[in-house]
Parts: sequence; C-alpha cells; structure tokens
Amino acid sequence: MNVISNMCSGEYEQIAFCHDKNTGLKAIISIHDTTLGPALGGTRIRPYATEEEALIDVMKLSKAMTFKNAVAGLNYGGGKGVIIADPKKDKTDVLMRAYGRFLESLGGRFVTGEDVGTDEFDMLSIRRETSYVIGLPELYGGGGNVSWATSFGIYRGIKGAVKHVFGKDELKGIKIAIQGVGNVGSMLIPYLQEEGVSTIYVTDVDTGRVAGAVKQYGVKAVPMDEIHAQDVDIYAPCALGGSINDKTIPELKCKIIAGGANNQLADEQKHAKILKDKGIAFVVDYVINAGGVTSATSEILGYSRARSEFEVSRIYDRVLRLLSLAEEKNITTMEAAMMMAQERLAEEKKLSGVHCGFRKALCPPPGSKW
Repeated sequence: MNVISNMCSGEYEQIAFCHDKNTGLKAIISIHDTTLGPALGGTRIRPYATEEEALIDVMKLSKAMTFKNAVAGLNYGGGKGVIIADPKKDKTDVLMRAYGRFLESLGGRFVTGEDVGTDEFDMLSIRRETSYVIGLPELYGGGGNVSWATSFGIYRGIKGAVKHVFGKDELKGIKIAIQGVGNVGSMLIPYLQEEGVSTIYVTDVDTGRVAGAVKQYGVKAVPMDEIHAQDVDIYAPCALGGSINDKTIPELKCKIIAGGANNQLADEQKHAKILKDKGIAFVVDYVINAGGVTSATSEILGYSRARSEFEVSRIYDRVLRLLSLAEEKNITTMEAAMMMAQERLAEEKKLSGVHCGFRKALCPPPGSKW
C-alpha cells in the first residue's frame, strides 16, 4: 500500500506505527479528522494475517468514526487503534500499558476506548500510562462495559426504522434475524422481547453463545450461512463487517437492515445502491451503533447512567432523519448519512477562525480535574 498517497486521497491526518520490543507490541493508530475535536475511537486486538490488512482495517474504521461522532453530536473527531495480536493468547497488562505510552506520546490527539478484543479492564491498564482513555470500570469512575449502550442504541434505531418503514410505534409482531450474539447481539434480545417481537433467529461462529441465547431467551438458532436469508422484517448484523455482499444480497427477504456491526456493506456505494433499488431500508452502521461511544464519552462530565440513556435514546430521531432524508432526496442511506455528517463538520468549520476556550473547558482530557 502507498500509505501517504492513501492518506492524502482519504484526507487522513496521521498514521502512527507503534512497536515495543520488550512487550512485543505491534500497533497502528489512525487519526482521520480532528475538526470536531480530538480523534476518538476504540482500540481492537486481532490476529491480522498481514500488516497491510491491519492498516486497511484501522484506516477504514477511523474514517467511519469521524462520521459516527459527527452524526452523534459528539465533540470528537475520528480515530481508531489496532493491536496486531491474539487477544486470547497475547494480551497482557504490560502490553496494554506499552500501548498506553504510545497514546500519551500523541499528546491528546487520540482518545481511545474498548473495542473487539478489549474490555474495560484493558482500558484501566492503558489508564496507568495516559489519561486519554474512556470506558473505565465503574469502580474507577467509568461507565464499565458499554455493550448495553450499543445494544440500547440499536434497539432505539430499530424502533425508528420500523416507524419509518411500517408506520408503527411498536415492535409487536416483528420478526428479526440477529447475526452475532456476543455482548451486543445478546443484550439486544431482551430489549426486543420486551417490545413484543414475535420471532428472533440467531447465529454466531461461537456455537456456545448460540446455545446460551437459545436457553436463556428461547430464540431460534440457524446456521451462520443462512441467517441473512431468513423470512424476517429485519436483519441485524452484529458480528464483524462485510456480511452484506454480492452473495448475500440476492438472498435477503427483509425490509430493514439495522445492526451493530461496523462496515456492514462489502462495497459501500455499490451495495447501498442495490439495497435502495430492492426497497430495503439500510440503517447505516455508524448512525445506529453509536450508543457505546456516546455513553463512554459521558465519563468526561462524570458518568451518569441516566444521562447516558437519554443521549443514546436520541438515535431513534437520527435514524428517522436518515431514512427520511434518503427518501426525500432519492439517494442511498449511505449518501444521506454522509450529508448529515458533512453538515455537522461544515458548521464546526465556521468557528475555525474564532478563538474560544469554551469547548476545551467543556471537554478536558479524560481523567483530568475540572
């Protein structure tokens, strides 16, 4: 990959490559855009097959965070971190602390939180070396695991999509297929059942998770390669990205796609257009799955579960606006989401010539004193 050329074409500000020989740390931090404030995004740990695969992933994810944070109304830009390692074998306290030292060296340009392969206790390890981290355990003043907030936001987004597509305020009688029942997918189930969702199909690469969901919630298990093809109203991808692709799209029977996975479309422009033409309402991932980051950033003002729930619940309104804008302009929902993000970024740029410390006062580094 021609790194600098790709940074210029994608309007990335900074890519940081990190290596620590003592702990074996190999990591990449991508800062896409800081118009709205310091870059914010989770750090994931994955055993990437190649360094180029890791670089492509972190760049794509950091760009999505710019738009997610903009649409969510957060005063943060877009960034992401990846650690090339197996989280089940290689993750240690000293590895995370070494990563935290690299974060500190960026001087606050990047604030991180948990993601795939990391949790709130990993954030606590990072916090020993830098204040630029959110998502700490509750006992240490944080909000703990934010999976509940991501799930709650998806649930609220689903309600907004159902309101737009079916014109109803309730989920009674709705059928849904959930791909992935990890923390987010499994926590989504009770929200749906409390609303009277009639049928829930689930799948996961981890058969133990599927068995647990079936036992606990009475949902129906289906094979991984059949979940998208179920005769349902809503398909909810809550695993890794790319499940909406050339192979799966012709087999879709749903009217709505609304789930927590990042980068759900294998080819954003191409597949968004195909879904539009098929009459399927695609709720853009970074609009609907912003609950976790929204909740985590509330730690900066002093964590409040009630305030987090209120902020996350507003995803309902953003999903309604997304789908209404796409319909009104006769464009794809990907294009509509980009319009929403660009509007926010453009408004912020109007202040670029105004010297004011007010926003900085409202957004001190995580962990700092007021």
